[in-house]
Formats: sequence, C-alpha cells, structure tokens
Amino acid sequence: MPRSLDDDGPRRIRDAEEALSTEEQETAENERTRLRNLRQIARNMERGVTRRRRRRARRLGMLLIASASLLTGALWTALLWGSPSEFVRVDIVCGALLLLSGAAAFTARERKGDVPLSDLEEALETNREALRFLSALYHPTVKERRSLYREDVAGVIEQHRTDSRRYRSVHNTLQNLIMIGSASTTVVAALDTRNQYTWQNITIVSIGFTVTVAAAFTGYYKYRERSYFLLQTADAIEEEANAFTLGVGPYSDFGEDQEQQALKLFTQRVEEHRNEQRRRQQQLDQPADQAAPTGQPPTA
Repeated sequence: MPRSLDDDGPRRIRDAEEALSTEEQETAENERTRLRNLRQIARNMERGVTRRRRRRARRLGMLLIASASLLTGALWTALLWGSPSEFVRVDIVCGALLLLSGAAAFTARERKGDVPLSDLEEALETNREALRFLSALYHPTVKERRSLYREDVAGVIEQHRTDSRRYRSVHNTLQNLIMIGSASTTVVAALDTRNQYTWQNITIVSIGFTVTVAAAFTGYYKYRERSYFLLQTADAIEEEANAFTLGVGPYSDFGEDQEQQALKLFTQRVEEHRNEQRRRQQQLDQPADQAAPTGQPPTA
C-alpha cells in the first residue's frame, strides 16, 4: 500500500515521545510527593511513639518512687514503733513523696480512648517498611542527585566552620586557664612561709587541680587540632565551590555544554576532602602512641 503524503510519521513519533516524557515526569513527581508524605507520616508517628514511651517510663518511675516511699515508711515505723518522735518526721517525708509520685503517675497514665502503644509501634514498623520499599523503587537521576549534592555543600561548609570556631574557643579558654593558673600557683607558693593549712595552701591545691584538669582535657580531646583540620577542610571545599562557580582551576576546560561533567568532578573532589577530614577525625580519636594525624597543625 503506498504511503500517503499526509502521513507525518516522524511528527507522530515525536509527539508520542513528548507525551511519554511528560507522563514519566508526572509519574516521578507523584512518586516524590508520595515519598515526602510517607516520610512526614513516619516522623509524626515516631514522635508519637517516643512521647508515649517517655510517658510510660515516667509513670513507671513515679510508681517505683511511691513504692519505695511506702516501704521505707513502713519499715522505719516498724523499727522505731516505740519512739513516735523519731519516726513521725520520716513518715511525713515518705508520705509526701508517696502522694506526689502517685499523683504524677496518675497524670501520666494512658487515657481512655488512647491507642495502645503496641498498636502504635506495629503501625510505625509497617509504615517504615512501606517507606523503605518506596525508597527502593524511586531512583532519582544522576543529574538530580548531583544538583542536590551541590546545594548541600554550603551547609557542609558552614557546619565545619561552626565546629571549628567552637573547638577553637574551647582550646583558647583552656589554654588561658592553664597559663593563668600556672602563674597564680607560682605567686601563691612564693607567699607561703609556714607549714600549715593556710589559705595559700588551699589556693595552691585548688589552682593546681584546675590546671591539671584543663591540661588533661586539652591533651585528650585535642581541641586545637580538631579546629585546625575542620577549618582546613572548610577552606578547601569553599575553594572548590568558588572554582566550580567561576570556571577556573580544574574546571576551566569545561564549556557551558559540559556542566554535568564539571559537576561530576566537583562532587568527586568535595567527597575526597570530606573523606580526608573523616580520616583525620578517626586518627585524632586514636591514642597518641598508635597514630598521628597527617598534616599536623603548626605549633602556636
């Protein structure tokens, strides 16, 4: 059968591909929306289960206190039955504790109409399983994952800088305490000329104890090293982000049509910096005689 001149096959194929692409986009958006809603439901259920568990633990604790108060009062009364003046005061305290803990346990009880905790836990487990199954079915594209990673880099940089400032502040505080305490110990020791418990002796002991504790904390937690490495990693990641944005350095060879290749390289290099920071963190947590972090900070 001869083909009609009005038969525009390529156009129909193109329209079908566009319709299929639109349908796939709608399906992906529906999956994302469903996934977000399911995660929100799971978070709400987790908070509800946590509140119920805390309320049950609080009620159990109050019941234990009430039982202990009742038992203590009864035993104390039985032991000192012949001396009312001695056991009455203890019985008053035990009775007050019994009433207060009993009232607290009553307010923390499960109210009528509340769903049993076991049912909530079972529903939460079912929801988690559904969320796990849906997350396994939904696969964002590599472009989406890289774009999301690029947006998360700013938060990573700020977190490293915040931790670095915190460790630096702690290190400076302890270092100042060590220096001031050492100087004060020397001065107070020079003023003491008698071998007896004077205020000088007490001051020396107190300052010496404080300095020892501060030196121990500084040497064990390595605040200065943690601050240095976190700041170094933050600067390296910021340098990568600026180079990627301005198209310089290792990203200067990528054109406008090669954004995905540049983004791939950016993701790889940032991950290398973060992995290096994690290795340094693990080395800092090891004993000093086992490993020393690479690239030690310069001495102050």
